[in-house]
This record gives sequence, C-alpha cells and structure tokens, in this order.
Amino acid sequence: MAIYKVPLVLTPQPEGGFVVTSPLLPELLTEGDTVAEALKNVKDALAATLEFYERPPMRQQVGCN
Repeated sequence: MAIYKVPLVLTPQPEGGFVVTSPLLPELLTEGDTVAEALKNVKDALAATLEFYERPPMRQQVGCN
C-alpha cells in the first residue's frame, strides 16, 4: 500500500460538518459530520482522484459532414 502525504484543508460548514479539499489535488473533495469522519472519507476520495489521473485521456471524435 502506497503512502501519500497530501495537504488537506478542512472547512467547517455553517450547517455542521466539514468539507475537505486539497490545494494540490483540486479534484479531491469529500465531507464528514466530524473531523474524524471527514478524514476517514479522504481515503476513498483520494483513491477516486488518483484513478482519475491514471486514466488515459479520452479522445474526442469530431464528425465530418
């Protein structure tokens, strides 16, 4: 299992809970009702973000008429 050190920003929400983002990975976005839950959810969000970066770029097909 790889270990990543990624800076995280936890932002408290007015309605309660926390949103987690990363200045280095703008696609990483998750939340939780508590700090502990938000940080736990980072694992899945990071996995999804890394999967996004590992995918080959999609080629766009342009129709010729």
